[in-house]
Amino acid sequence: MLNGLWEHYKGTMVGLGIGVFLGIIYLIFGFWDMLVFAFLVAVGGHIGHKIDRGEDVLPLKELSHWLSERWNLFR
Repeated sequence: MLNGLWEHYKGTMVGLGIGVFLGIIYLIFGFWDMLVFAFLVAVGGHIGHKIDRGEDVLPLKELSHWLSERWNLFR
């Protein structure tokens, strides 16, 4: 069962694991609120899910295109 999950959702599982690890470190050393912990886990899961689907984690092409269209002050 775990092997099947690992084969299909490797990126998601690694992302969630990293998110949980960083969240626990934050709670131990910074103890703010559980919302920060949930946010870190959600971000890790989202990045892992994007990796599983074969998408870019940070779409730099689209971002630079959007910025160049948005800020064309000197053209």
